Amino acid sequence: MLRASWRLLRAVLHALAGWLTITLLFPRWPQQRREATVQAWAQRMLRILGIPLHVHGHAPAQGPMLLVANHISWLDILVMHAARYCRFVSKSDVRHWPLLGTLATGGGTLYIEREKRRDAMRVVHHMAESLKAGEVVAVFPEGTTGDGVTLLPFHGNLVQAAISAHAPVQPVALCFVDRATGKNSDGPLYLGDDSLFTSLWRTLAGRPFSAHVRFGEPQEANGRDRRQWAEDLRRDVERLRS
Repeated sequence: MLRASWRLLRAVLHALAGWLTITLLFPRWPQQRREATVQAWAQRMLRILGIPLHVHGHAPAQGPMLLVANHISWLDILVMHAARYCRFVSKSDVRHWPLLGTLATGGGTLYIEREKRRDAMRVVHHMAESLKAGEVVAVFPEGTTGDGVTLLPFHGNLVQAAISAHAPVQPVALCFVDRATGKNSDGPLYLGDDSLFTSLWRTLAGRPFSAHVRFGEPQEANGRDRRQWAEDLRRDVERLRS
């Protein structure tokens, strides 16, 4: 309990330091320095939380690239940033979360209002622009967090951005592994009625686990439409998880 409380305090202080950096320094810094700072900040946060990071395969050295990953926890964004800086697509209400909203926005997040069908078209347009500009963008096509065991269907809407930008897509598999048993850990799960604080405290006070990011091979559309490509990417992520 004492160790978890100490880690929580350090995590809050690190988040506040990130908030100050984004608010005061990011407006004056070039994009490359911002990206390196976000990645270093995420790596430091994982160390504070006591979560070792293991990266398998090769993260993209440069864009354009669309990363497509399974979704388990609020930790997913932190873990992927630590492995390789990327711009995420996230639900719009994250923008208004105290402190975390500023961190997400400073990290380059693109926001989508999921309850508005037309908003997906707007976000796909902005994603395509980012990809054409040579950026690395990441999405969770399941649309919500899963249980870490079963993959939900992949929605193809956001994959359209890669087709429109003629950009490659790289499948990515995320998993959290109990460090004692080697089995999937339920510590970082973020399901149902879980609050962010409940999940965070379970992460800090529960059994130790490590984070694993597995990068697959980049691929082109090769004539596939967004639905077929999303289905194929789901199978690729499933293989990477096994």
